[in-house]
Amino acid sequence: MLLAVVILAVVLLTAGCAGKEKEGEPGQVTLRAGHAVNEGHAYHRGLEKFKSLVEEKTGGTVQVEIYPNASLGDERDMVEGLQLGTVDLVLSSTGPLGNFVPEMNVVDLPFLFRDKQHAYTVLDGDIGQNLLAKFESKGIIGLSFWENGFRHVTNSKRPLNKPEDMDGLKLRTMKNRVHVAAFRELGVDATPMAWSEVFTSLQQGTIDGQENPVAIIYSHHLYEVQDYLALTGHVYSPAVLMAAKDKMDSLTTDQREAVREAALKAATYERSLITESENNQLAKLQEEGMQITRPDRAEFKKATSGVYDQFEEEFGPELIEKIIETK
Repeated sequence: MLLAVVILAVVLLTAGCAGKEKEGEPGQVTLRAGHAVNEGHAYHRGLEKFKSLVEEKTGGTVQVEIYPNASLGDERDMVEGLQLGTVDLVLSSTGPLGNFVPEMNVVDLPFLFRDKQHAYTVLDGDIGQNLLAKFESKGIIGLSFWENGFRHVTNSKRPLNKPEDMDGLKLRTMKNRVHVAAFRELGVDATPMAWSEVFTSLQQGTIDGQENPVAIIYSHHLYEVQDYLALTGHVYSPAVLMAAKDKMDSLTTDQREAVREAALKAATYERSLITESENNQLAKLQEEGMQITRPDRAEFKKATSGVYDQFEEEFGPELIEKIIETK
């Protein structure tokens, strides 16, 4: 009898210890990642790369589910979802981000970046990383800068060759006060609108046009409802991959590191997709019947220079100058 009691005690003790070890082991975690564009865009392919890297680096303990086409809400809704805990990861344009970190809007100043390499140097360096760090106090972790591309204007009314040609057009913009201010400088009726509403609005003639990078114009078939494309390159538009801070904090140290590493590698991959596809997409847009013009960017830069005066005090002349002078 005594022997049986001893054996039972040993069994219970062993089971208890095993249970404690099991409680400390990381379980499988699923991260819900949303974006607003379709599966043909580099955003989606970049997130597929991110998913593969995360799952490989964590041995499958972290799984990533991708939700395209604004199925988790428009960009602002999804970023708010990071704060509410309803979304784990969001890849968003900078359009809505100034509502959370006002300084983010500095990158939306027209003609701020000379070219893509200038943008990469700024965003991947101290300036960009300091901007990402500001999200943490909002319950969001800024992981890496991805790419949307230089933005261009499409419309259904007329070819655009000079700033005066923009006057009177009703164009959809992102819900971004810097973008709105820049287009108003050009005499445009700037109309902020969720991306999910744009194609139908163009189709119905509610708006005359919109502005976006070539990849968006092509992958969303805007050539079906727009006749003219002007390669204005008025704004370099980065994207930002962000995570819910509470979700990141719930991961193990190794899992968090895997997510961060994957975010950087996938960003490089996604940027390369955008660059490699752009010339081919432009040719296809022309084949689809779009009339493409290449306006003098210097004229448009001069016509929108007043926007800098509007926002210089808010963003700080030192920051703007530092970005401009970055080599």
